[in-house]
Amino acid sequence: MKTHYDLIAIGAGSAGLGVAIAMKRLGFDVLIIDRSDRRIGGDCLNDGCVPSKALIHVSRMIHNARRSGPFGWTMQGATDLGAVMQYVRERQDIIRTHENAAYLRDSEGLDVALGTARFVGRQEIEVTREDGTSLRTSAKNIVLCTGSKPQRLKADGVEAVQVHTNETIFSLDRLPNRLLIVGAGPIAMEMGQAFARFGSQVTVVGQEDRILSKELPEVSALLQQRLEAEGIAFRLGQQVTAFPDSHTARIESRNGTTETLPFDVVLVAVGRTANLNDLNLSAAGIELNDKGQIKLNDFLQTTNPHVFAAGDAAAGAPAGTRYFSHAAELHVSTLVTNLLTPGQVLDKKLNYDHFSWVTFTDPEVATFGLQEDELTKRNIRYERVVYDFAEDDRAVIEAYEYAKMILFTEPKGLNPFGTRLLGGTVIAPNAGELVQELILAVQKKLTVGDFFNKIYPYPTASRVNKSIWLDYVLDNLPGVVKRAVKWVY
Repeated sequence: MKTHYDLIAIGAGSAGLGVAIAMKRLGFDVLIIDRSDRRIGGDCLNDGCVPSKALIHVSRMIHNARRSGPFGWTMQGATDLGAVMQYVRERQDIIRTHENAAYLRDSEGLDVALGTARFVGRQEIEVTREDGTSLRTSAKNIVLCTGSKPQRLKADGVEAVQVHTNETIFSLDRLPNRLLIVGAGPIAMEMGQAFARFGSQVTVVGQEDRILSKELPEVSALLQQRLEAEGIAFRLGQQVTAFPDSHTARIESRNGTTETLPFDVVLVAVGRTANLNDLNLSAAGIELNDKGQIKLNDFLQTTNPHVFAAGDAAAGAPAGTRYFSHAAELHVSTLVTNLLTPGQVLDKKLNYDHFSWVTFTDPEVATFGLQEDELTKRNIRYERVVYDFAEDDRAVIEAYEYAKMILFTEPKGLNPFGTRLLGGTVIAPNAGELVQELILAVQKKLTVGDFFNKIYPYPTASRVNKSIWLDYVLDNLPGVVKRAVKWVY
């Protein structure tokens, strides 16, 4: 470890790895710091995206096998959760072969320090190793990529209950008969459906009136309907207030009525907070906002001009909070561009207008671009275009006619072919893949005509991206255009 670097990244998750590798490949001296070799890869590899999607993959295999009964197959047996978790760890280990200290040193040329980092000056860092020894170094610029952690559940008696979060749920080796999930966001929905498909009796308790409260109400309702059909029970508009014993929860509704729920395992997914402990931010002149988040400007810069934040640590950015691994990618792109640009005049601000996200339930929920509430807030005129997949042949073939596409477009003019897409949501199997073309359309300002003129192989699932516009154009051609076409004919 050198005494001075061009850049130090604290945290080796998606954000830290991204900014460190990019700057190193551009020729800068870079140090990346994480607590341990095993934590390299961050929440995504260790506790989030990778293990959860591996778990979901296995649950879908089991679910699809069970659905083969009408075609003459008889499926028997119980889920071996230990074997499932072993599969999850195997998938993690494959990815970990290029996300570890030795690989980063040997293949990327990075300096890597393992230990706890803390500021001892405005641009000085001390790293304390597990053996108690420490080293000091400094850098022109420092990026905080320390991630986030699950919020704790506040309820009487919770100390006597074995409570799991996304950080510990993958350590289970025996399937719980009754799984109580507190929270109704994406993590809760993904894990709830996976465990229900494994065979657990799942109950979801959420304080809000609907699941996935950041999605459109009709999307939330449709997904809840699909999950209920798989046996998941919902207690919405309610909260867990106490645990009378280690296997009983007391829940209370807004009108004051209470009931008790028995459970074997509790999973808490009620939100996340940034990992800022041990950093000694005050030594670097870094201030927090009234929510306890790092105070940032539009360029992800802290109150110390030489220190920036990315990933979950950037929750206090004026553009808003996005707890996603690909949000870290956007932060990295913004930071690297700005670090290489002389003066803030040419710097680009963090902007989420083209951001997208996917909830990996079945069906998936994929949302992109500007949403209805943001369009209204900005006084942007728009139209709502809805497509039901019951009209789509591929959906009929594979029995997902329930699916829905809701898009927001510019108001139609005399030429509907010139209309541009602003954003939208798709709820369907593989929705995350279906929307990629639509995301590109928003970013590149493609028009309805660009879709209309594309020939899609039949019967690919992505043909819906054209089908919706066929209806849109034919239903909205002005009468004068129709008369002109008929006259020419």
